[in-house]
Amino acid sequence: MTRLNLFLLALAMICSAAVVTSQHRARKAYGELQKEQEVARQLDVEWGQLQLEESTWAMHSRIEAEATTRLGMQMPGTPRTQVILPDGKAVGRTTVKDDPL
Repeated sequence: MTRLNLFLLALAMICSAAVVTSQHRARKAYGELQKEQEVARQLDVEWGQLQLEESTWAMHSRIEAEATTRLGMQMPGTPRTQVILPDGKAVGRTTVKDDPL
């Protein structure tokens, strides 16, 4: 009977140590998860800022202003402008001011 009690006591001690160890690991993993989620939130904010910056740099008015001031470019005159249709045919020499392409 004494052997059985000692065996059960040892088994209970081993189980309690295993529970403590697994709880410690779970808490540590949860802390790491919280840190990684915070990093993910920061990256999402940075991604949004980068998208906003990209849209600002890609604005048509900004590109046109850079082309005229920095590169000295200008809109071509009427005789040098053609409209190209999707089928590849050119339609006369007209201005393209209202063309969305």
